[in-house]
Amino acid sequence: MEVAERVALAPLTTMGLGGPARFFVHARYDADVRAAWAWARARGVPLHVLGGGSNVVVDDRGIDGLVVHVDTRGIDWRETADAVEITVAAGEPWDDLVRCAVARDWAGLECMSGIPGRVGATPIQNVGAYGQEVSDTITAVRAIDRTTGDTVSLPPPECAFAYRDSRFKSGEPDRWIVLGVTYRLRPGGAPTLKYDELTKHLSARGSTRPTLGQVRESVIEIRRTKSMVLDAADPNRRSCGSFFTNPIVAPAHADKVATRAGVRGMPRWAQPDGTVKLSAAWLIERAGFTRGTRAGAVGLSSRHTLAIVCHDDARAADVAGFARHIRDTVADRLDVRLHPEPVLWGLSLES
Repeated sequence: MEVAERVALAPLTTMGLGGPARFFVHARYDADVRAAWAWARARGVPLHVLGGGSNVVVDDRGIDGLVVHVDTRGIDWRETADAVEITVAAGEPWDDLVRCAVARDWAGLECMSGIPGRVGATPIQNVGAYGQEVSDTITAVRAIDRTTGDTVSLPPPECAFAYRDSRFKSGEPDRWIVLGVTYRLRPGGAPTLKYDELTKHLSARGSTRPTLGQVRESVIEIRRTKSMVLDAADPNRRSCGSFFTNPIVAPAHADKVATRAGVRGMPRWAQPDGTVKLSAAWLIERAGFTRGTRAGAVGLSSRHTLAIVCHDDARAADVAGFARHIRDTVADRLDVRLHPEPVLWGLSLES
């Protein structure tokens, strides 16, 4: 394991900004990840884990600690009578895994096509899209417990999965380093069709009984119209995708939000526990922000109000300030507090 110093992090993130890492390790094997943890622990140096860089905003001042860039590889699977269990290294690109599963006619991941990032981040964020979440298929998360150095395998009940959340993200965010994830998929299974936007897109293409491949194609096409796939030619490419999660509130609170908004037909989705999920993008628009709204070198995507985009000369502080302005405006006008989806390294939305 080689420990480098003063390594630029901006090229390793989709936002393309932020300062350098004081120390940096490129981990190609699990042994490198373990060695990096031991190195940081022995020296009392903070440890930060970086994957695909698609869900992190790095402080302009950089990171005064060790950043371990997890770039491990490996996919193994075991077939049973009615399922296939795939165990995947944390550094594998997520969409490569989805493409592989769809090509083999394994159902369970198809609606999460086109999402950037790596496998190791999926249980942390409980990544999801168009009616699927990774928690629907995860059977185990293999991770290093930073408090002991032990490698453990955590079953779903111990992961505390919730909407875009988990034990790894909010419960004990500094305890675990994900090494690999096991998913249970359905060979020959039908695709998940829960979102009207997706079913309408498929119907418009004449797919009344779509295959997994057709669902994947539609999801990617929809995401591309929103600049939610990585494309070097897209002027909205420098973003973390959705910057805020959709808020979940009590039904009475949702009714008050609709009243304050002053319009009928506010998007809302009843949740199994009796709460209501609202659309963060809709709330941002009702608070007065439009697609393409700019504040200097940062702004909203020209295709989707949920994505904050960096332009030339943007700084992380600009992103944080713009996000804070959106959050506070939505709270003042609609009484809903939005929460950021990406991880903020060295930054805060608090003024």
